[in-house]
Amino acid sequence: MKRFHVHVHVEDLGQSIGFYSKLFAAEPTRVESDYAKWMLEDPRINFAISTRGHSPGVDHLGFQTDDAEELAGLKARAEAADMALLDEGQTTCCYARSEKHWVTDPQGIAWEHFHTLADVPIFGEDRQGETASACCAPVEPEAPPAAETSACCTPKPRGKAVGIPVKASGSCC
Repeated sequence: MKRFHVHVHVEDLGQSIGFYSKLFAAEPTRVESDYAKWMLEDPRINFAISTRGHSPGVDHLGFQTDDAEELAGLKARAEAADMALLDEGQTTCCYARSEKHWVTDPQGIAWEHFHTLADVPIFGEDRQGETASACCAPVEPEAPPAAETSACCTPKPRGKAVGIPVKASGSCC
């Protein structure tokens, strides 16, 4: 079964944790100095907030799958619909190791499809395994050119290029 995912950038993490804990009538399942996450069952949602964005608001949406087969199904559906797809494969971001890919809707809203493999102690890492300041997500065409992005946001070569721009700094989970 899939879980809906929403990631929101906030300015004040403590204030936002207080607000969402009251709104959801639940404490976060994970809290870090720059990040918090609620894994709610009713409704079934992975709701994350972080201070790693450019400005407050919704960063991206997505689906978290319970297993690799569901993730493969989402990928096949995106490919069959001829959607541009950024396949990150296994990557680390938002304090988790995941298998993931991204699609972007016609308005430029990033959709993350992922299967979490394990919790990890760092937010993310660049392609050489070093701790990174942010992870990758496709964004609107107004994004800075790829040459200006961090090493974290340089997509790993995985099949043919699809031309999805990625954030210079943003979030990924």
